[in-house]
Parts: sequence; structure tokens; C-alpha cells
Amino acid sequence: MAEKQEKVLAIHKLLFAEYGPREWQSRLDPLSELTFTILSQNTNDTNRDRAIQLLKERFPTWEEVRDAPVEEVAETIRIGGLSNIKARRIKAILEEISWERGELSLDFLRHMEMGEALKWLQSLNGVGPKTAACVLLFSLRKPAFPVDTHIYRVAKRLGLLEEGASREEAHQALGNLVPPEATYDLHLNMIAHGRQICQARQPRCEVCVLKEHCNYYARRFLAHAREGKAT
Repeated sequence: MAEKQEKVLAIHKLLFAEYGPREWQSRLDPLSELTFTILSQNTNDTNRDRAIQLLKERFPTWEEVRDAPVEEVAETIRIGGLSNIKARRIKAILEEISWERGELSLDFLRHMEMGEALKWLQSLNGVGPKTAACVLLFSLRKPAFPVDTHIYRVAKRLGLLEEGASREEAHQALGNLVPPEATYDLHLNMIAHGRQICQARQPRCEVCVLKEHCNYYARRFLAHAREGKAT
């Protein structure tokens, strides 16, 4: 554990130097962040943004989304993919929040400890660790660490996760390893690194600032060395 924590700090410093600090800015209120994160699942950024725009134009308030027929909501967000599933999920969450809290707002989470807020969000049907962590980090500035596709891939290659660790297990593991003060910068910098350098199909290991800390690079280097000796 201590060894991996030291490794995370080294990685954070290298990525910080490579991509710079990230100034935290609240993207949305917590309820909007929750709903829009659900809309972003299994789609690209362009279709996600278009689905969000269409939903806001058709239903200016979350109360209107909650009270609308699910078929209307699904048709409105169809461009975002999986619209029937997402529409039912969003409406169910809005109804659950209204029933439990008496209003459509998640501002009360600001006054909760992070662990308590995380647990509350994940108690909502259809809200997993990534969605909950996005709400906490981007709307409430709490030190949660969302794990997206890029972070999951980079963390596995670096050896920060156990072999075969699931996405849910990755949230727990990285949440325990990343120091609170590093969560925002490291989250965004790991995503940038995954997009630009540590790509899925053709990782650019030769220019990677993390290669000295990377299990994947070490295995590739050894494999090439063996091939060189064999020839």
C-alpha cells in the first residue's frame, strides 16, 4: 500500500509538470451533474452535449422532466443513445429524490462528509461509483476520484490496480491511493495522458513521462530485449 502511494505521488508530480495545474471550476449544480453524467454514458461528447441541449430546451426544469411521460423524455434524448434506458433511469432518480427530500435538489450533500455523500448517491437506483464521484468532484469539490476508460487503462498499465480489477474495484483502490489534494489535477491529467500518450491501441511509450514507473512499458522493454537476443 505504502509503495503504491509513493508511486501515485511520483506519477502525480510528473503529470503535473507535463500538463500543468487545473483550476477547479464548478461545472453544474449537483443535480444537473448527476443527470448529465447519466446522459453521457455510452456515447461521445458531441452526442452527449446535443442530448443535454435538447433536454434543456424541451424541459426547462427538472420537475418537468420528472413529470413528463418517459416516452417523451426518451425521444428528446435519443441522439445520446440508449435513450429508453436513460430516460427511465433519470425519471426514477428524480422521483426518488423528490420523494425522499421533498424537493429536487442535491445541495444538501455539500454539508455531508464525502463518504456519507458517496454512499447516499450510490443508494439511488442506477447510480454507480463513477457517476457519484463525478458529482462530488465536479459540483461539490469533494476529493472523490472518478475512474473513466482512460484512467482505468492507464492505472492498469502502471500497475496501480490488481490484475483483473473491475471498474468498481478500481474506484475503491484508487480512491484509497490518491491523496485528497491531488484528486482534481490527477484525474484530469490522467485522462489527458490516456488520450494523448497512453492510447488504447498504440501507446506512445517512447515519449511517455511515466515509463520509468510503468509495468506495461517494463514488460514491452523486456520482450523487445528478448527478441533482440533471439535474433
